[in-house]
Amino acid sequence: MSHQIKFGTDGWRAVIAQDYTFENVRLVSQAVADYLRAGGVGEGPIIVGYDTRFASEDFAAACAEVLAGNGVRTFLTQGATPTPAVSLAVIERRQQGGIVITASHNPGRYNGFKYKPDYGGSASPEVIAKIEAALANLSPEDVRSMPLADATREGLVTVEDVNAAYRAQLARLVDIEYLKSRPGMSVVYDAMFGAGAGCLTELLSGGELELLAINQERNPLFPGIHAPEPIGLNLEKLQRAVAESNAGLGIATDGDADRVGIVDENGVFVNQLQVYALLALYLLEVKGQRGPLVKTLSQSYMVDKLGELYDVPVHETSVGFKFVGPKMTEVDAIMGGEESGGFGFKGHIPERDGTLAGLYILDLTARMERPLSKVIEYLEEKVGRYYYRRMDLIFEESRRDEIKQRLLENPPDSLVGKKLASFQTEDGFKYVLEDGTWLLIRFSGTEPVLRVYTETEAEENVQPMLDKGRELAQV
Repeated sequence: MSHQIKFGTDGWRAVIAQDYTFENVRLVSQAVADYLRAGGVGEGPIIVGYDTRFASEDFAAACAEVLAGNGVRTFLTQGATPTPAVSLAVIERRQQGGIVITASHNPGRYNGFKYKPDYGGSASPEVIAKIEAALANLSPEDVRSMPLADATREGLVTVEDVNAAYRAQLARLVDIEYLKSRPGMSVVYDAMFGAGAGCLTELLSGGELELLAINQERNPLFPGIHAPEPIGLNLEKLQRAVAESNAGLGIATDGDADRVGIVDENGVFVNQLQVYALLALYLLEVKGQRGPLVKTLSQSYMVDKLGELYDVPVHETSVGFKFVGPKMTEVDAIMGGEESGGFGFKGHIPERDGTLAGLYILDLTARMERPLSKVIEYLEEKVGRYYYRRMDLIFEESRRDEIKQRLLENPPDSLVGKKLASFQTEDGFKYVLEDGTWLLIRFSGTEPVLRVYTETEAEENVQPMLDKGRELAQV
């Protein structure tokens, strides 16, 4: 396999025109076609969707041409489409898989390639290994392709709109008419220039609820933000819009709308660990559901507390929905989530859905008849108050092995005056202290970035814990 093509936590991502080229996209598409043929997955169609990044529709067309050249019938989405809508189409249409041209939350100079098997979730490590094996021996001369016009004329490629079916599914999961009928309720939605643009407007317009939509236009430069990642750093415009319009809530979705960011009625960013706990509270208390919860090792201890309170098991996985989704299916979980703002729910798809998560938070405030800040206070009465922060450190790729080795061989005996209770190395390096405080250091699966996370009940320990993480990694 070319060193230029490497699958990470969820698909392959690379810098456009550097490693992310039409030639490489065609190679990966050929590898998927070879995997489908060799794996006996079936002879059904596959759907190809794309986001709003630079030339995404052209990369998607190139992908469809390769699939058609291999005799694989392909549905090409009509316009930019959220990744969850593609996953839902795979399941509802019983297709053998789906591809999304997207780099999700990465900066605008990136694009990417996600593969969704027939179950609609993130490709498992086993599936990715087979695609990588098919890719290993490919050269550009091995790619079989058919011009899009010919493929369309022969019925091998059909343009389809799957967004309407996706909105219908959301309306089945959330009582949209109830939300629209709430006088005085208002929400600001930030699409972050991504594929989610228009979805909430279509769903929530036409009633008493007031919706203000921002950053709905397509702009591959993602102006004013570092990247279409719905974290506090990138949501200053949303925070201002909520405060200036006296809205009750702010909702943001990332570039392909599978992750969510939340801002309360005061314009304060609600971190992703709090959002998981709020969503779990919604399912367990407001909706009365019971069943396991699945979280990644970078998610909050608040989830464990809620599991104890409501007598439901909590399962922990490595980071990435390729681990969360299968675990959700295995244990029949009502919810799964990760620190990045990706949450999946029972009865939908085994995959993240930022729009649905945002609707659930909106419904939570409506059902509890209190603003989100007061809902958070109610949550903290149940599980306590926790403080969380993440720090991203850019490093030289040549130092990766050196950093890993240093962290592996030099765990500290204590941090911020507390003894180390456990040291985990399954997916990164996680240090859990005797009082439950934790520090996690792990490499991004898509960028040369070292992420340092901490959660603690003592606010004054947040920065010292992050500083200690940086010192341990020497980055």
